[in-house]
Amino acid sequence: MVRSKYSRWDGSQEIFSVEKEELMDALSEELVNHGDVDSALRRLMQRGLQGPMNKRIQGMEELLRRLNSKRQELLKKYDLHSMVDDMQAELNDIVNKERQGIQKKLSDAEKGAGQPQASPKPGESSQPPDDLLKALKQVANRNLNFLDNLPPDLGGKVQQLSSYEFMDGEARGQFEEFLKKLKKSVNDAFFKDASKAMKDMSPEQIKGLKDMLKALNRMLMEKRLGGEPNFKEFMDKFGSYFGSDPPKDLEELIKRMQGRMSQMESLMDSLSESQKKELESLIDSMLAKEGLGSAMAELAYNLEYFMPMAGMKSSYPFEGNESVSMDQAMDLMKQLQELDGLKKEMGRLGSVSSVKDIDPKKVKDLLGEDAAESLKQMQHYIELLEEAGYVTQNGTHLELTARGMRRIGQKALRDIFSYMKKQGAGRHEMKKGGGTGDIIEGTKKYEYGDPFLLHLEKTLMNALQREGVGSPVKIGQQDFEVYQAEDFSRCTTVLMLDMSWSMFLRGKFTAAKKVALALDSLIRTQFPRDSLYLVVFSEYAREIKSPLLPFTDWNEYVYGTNMHHGFQLSRQLLAKHKTDSRQIIMVTDGEPTAHLENGVSYFQYPPSPRTLELTLLEAKRCAQEGIVINTFMLDRSFYMTRFMEQLTKINKGRVFFTSPEKLGEYLLVDYVSNKKRRIVA
Repeated sequence: MVRSKYSRWDGSQEIFSVEKEELMDALSEELVNHGDVDSALRRLMQRGLQGPMNKRIQGMEELLRRLNSKRQELLKKYDLHSMVDDMQAELNDIVNKERQGIQKKLSDAEKGAGQPQASPKPGESSQPPDDLLKALKQVANRNLNFLDNLPPDLGGKVQQLSSYEFMDGEARGQFEEFLKKLKKSVNDAFFKDASKAMKDMSPEQIKGLKDMLKALNRMLMEKRLGGEPNFKEFMDKFGSYFGSDPPKDLEELIKRMQGRMSQMESLMDSLSESQKKELESLIDSMLAKEGLGSAMAELAYNLEYFMPMAGMKSSYPFEGNESVSMDQAMDLMKQLQELDGLKKEMGRLGSVSSVKDIDPKKVKDLLGEDAAESLKQMQHYIELLEEAGYVTQNGTHLELTARGMRRIGQKALRDIFSYMKKQGAGRHEMKKGGGTGDIIEGTKKYEYGDPFLLHLEKTLMNALQREGVGSPVKIGQQDFEVYQAEDFSRCTTVLMLDMSWSMFLRGKFTAAKKVALALDSLIRTQFPRDSLYLVVFSEYAREIKSPLLPFTDWNEYVYGTNMHHGFQLSRQLLAKHKTDSRQIIMVTDGEPTAHLENGVSYFQYPPSPRTLELTLLEAKRCAQEGIVINTFMLDRSFYMTRFMEQLTKINKGRVFFTSPEKLGEYLLVDYVSNKKRRIVA
């Protein structure tokens, strides 16, 4: 059988399709450790799941680590400040080219002034070369003076140059191209889908954009006043401005527009104060030039009313040296905001069902196909467990079913026998059977409680002798003939688990819980006529039913190891049975430090003589009633050893000093080996 386990992602594993049994076995580990189905499944989702052949479903912790890594990669790669610097540099190059063009024109004109002039053609006016040169110098000086007095900020510089008459044709062409790119970048910043539809930003298209903004603001204002605006009518008229995937309703439209606004705010906040002012002036200048300034201001005001931007925008500390354009910067803001938003969603795993709210497509776009596939698998965990009958929904919580409990016990039993096999203990996993030993010679009539090892030929013969020859053969219970088999003694056991604070150090109580689950499964599957009670003790002792064992955890900030009360309660439970053998198996890591007197627990450390006296007296009462106490010690000290010597002397039981890792091997092997005896019917 292929076993599954969880481990941390190292980047080399592949995704696998988890099976119901594998998922439940992995959940069992977390459940034993944390005692609650919801929290156990939540932790499994956090940590991930390891499958066969080193394949893996990543958990939320790994996805978050990858998300943070990608975020840091972007911040360390790009230089956001270069965007404003590059635009300034491009404008300066255009201005310098214009200066050079003016100087070249002057130089060419001065050279031409000394050359003989051709006679004017009939009808042409004649102007002396000196007058032409003088006029050219006046224009050139005026333009050079204009260039010398350009505002230092981007917005002012672009606004001034937009009304400037260039003398150099190449400089004019570069500036027109700069304006075209800038216009597209500014429109993309707020209306990316609309900009795709408006290829050349013609006056007619700009007018259409203005009309759309006017209608949008009117619709938002109507919504603010409590009305129900006609969204369909708006989309029928302006749907082309929202690309191939238009919003389905007004709320989605508001969310999209708010996203673009918040990305621009994040871009501004990630720049230095001086660069922020430069970019703001540039955008304001462009919007004003296109006549969109007031409409955009109104839109921002309306969007802020419906969805405040305070929690959406963030500043990002870029540290890289790779230059970005304004378009690239906006895409970076979108990507970083999506990464931050996904991080919040993953971090809000308050319930196991909330994982279904995370969008796999978003995870795929940001983290890749393998991450999206891991998320999809996690989103089906609950369905898989419910389909298998391991858990059931109770309101908002998950509960373990009887089948799930059995699976946990079987998993604990397999783990212990697997460990024993690795350690060379010479024992192997026990298959499910009827609670019997090896088949021996001879058969007998079936009696209630016998292992159902049917001898088919003799059973059919009994039916034929009773009913006579005929078809079909009618078989009744009285006809059943079974093999005689090696049998086991019937035993009633109380498993006492120490729940004192020291047991929760170094995983002792978790190991004891796993062994208790394994023992419960062993008895149910191999020795169904045996009985098992579970008693936990610290300040007081109490019985717990086996279905509650996985959920039992240390939550009492109390002191005391009250073996005295534990023995008392165990003796009362065993008194109900008159089986071949009755025993108490106690798992502890310390000597008794509390006792029960007049129904009240008294604690003292080091142990008081009274505590030791009453505990040993109760052990003696157990011995007098034929109850053996076998103790498995998970620690060793001088005082503990002395006490155990007295306990075994009085009760005639045994004591095993072991570790949490070997507890299962010692306890289960001892349980089985002390049961076997031959009974021939």
